[in-house]
Amino acid sequence: MGAVELVLVRHGESEGNVAAERAYREKTDRIAVPARDPDVVLSATGREQAHALGEHLAELPESKRPETVWVSPYVRAQQTARIALDTAGFELPYRVDERIRDRELGILDALTGRGVRRLYPEEADRRQWLGKFYYRPPGGESWADVALRIRSFLADVDREEDGRRVLVVCHDAVITLFRYVCERIDERTLLDAAQANPVPNASLTRLVRPSGTGIWEAAMVSGTEHLETEDAPVTEHQGRTDVPQS
Repeated sequence: MGAVELVLVRHGESEGNVAAERAYREKTDRIAVPARDPDVVLSATGREQAHALGEHLAELPESKRPETVWVSPYVRAQQTARIALDTAGFELPYRVDERIRDRELGILDALTGRGVRRLYPEEADRRQWLGKFYYRPPGGESWADVALRIRSFLADVDREEDGRRVLVVCHDAVITLFRYVCERIDERTLLDAAQANPVPNASLTRLVRPSGTGIWEAAMVSGTEHLETEDAPVTEHQGRTDVPQS
């Protein structure tokens, strides 16, 4: 037996998301990140989204509420979790786990797609050849590397959260890869879905497995109705990326 439900939440909009959007809009090579990636905080919009998430959690019937929380160590994820739990008035067992941190981009961190092409053209070519799933930037991680972290994480969750509903607050690529592992999605389907349906900030993805064993099923993917109900902005920043863009 193991956990019966995973409620996957992407952190609210961060100051890094805002800086990346500005860099792409202004067509610069580098993103003016306000801090090292683990220390980037939520924007005002992100805090509003986290409050909306908390209001949603408070309205859930007890039979649907998460019973425990696991959170990325990155500040933006912890702020999202804390604001949401405080808003909901929940005091739940709370675990910080580095295996659900954001993907590390190594030498490409804080570069736009334009910057990658201009400063590391050989890496842009290598990424094009290997594909998004297996390409690992020097000093960074591939999507396959993150999937290995998630497999390890899930083994511990199943061992420690038998029969429980678990809230997991993390990052967009990590949520996408949770689906890859839990639903046993193939590479092509995964990449097509990630391209067509970015994971919005503070969105909800629910994976369920009533038996506590076997393959998970997606009961909700990137849901934002709770944000719209509370009149909180819906933002679809794609986070940090090594995908060449103009």
